[in-house]
Amino acid sequence: VQLQASGGGLVQPGDSLRLSCAASGRTFSNYVMGWFRQAPGREREFVAGISWNGGGTFYADSVKGRFAISRDNAKNTVYLQMNSLQPEDTAIFYCAAKRALLRIAVTESEYDYWGQGTLVTVSS
Repeated sequence: VQLQASGGGLVQPGDSLRLSCAASGRTFSNYVMGWFRQAPGREREFVAGISWNGGGTFYADSVKGRFAISRDNAKNTVYLQMNSLQPEDTAIFYCAAKRALLRIAVTESEYDYWGQGTLVTVSS
């Protein structure tokens, strides 16, 4: 499956942003989807994941209550709504797909396909 992330940009602290990840090539609903991010000088980390039908979600503690992951299987797209953005959220955000239906993985190695990343910069 090919993944194309978009929606990044420069925002101010407290602003919101919605990332999108469009999938093509395989049956999108056969995949658990995840969002990861990599801040400058840091390792890539898990942000959020969602099961095949959206019935299950899981978040990193650092974004819980601020970010929301969702998916639209009819549009082959997964979203990450990010609210109350802070400078520490500055990172390249990546979407990823895992060949599974229910189990949301939090480690990179468990995901099979990756998008190219979209940069989110939070700065005043």
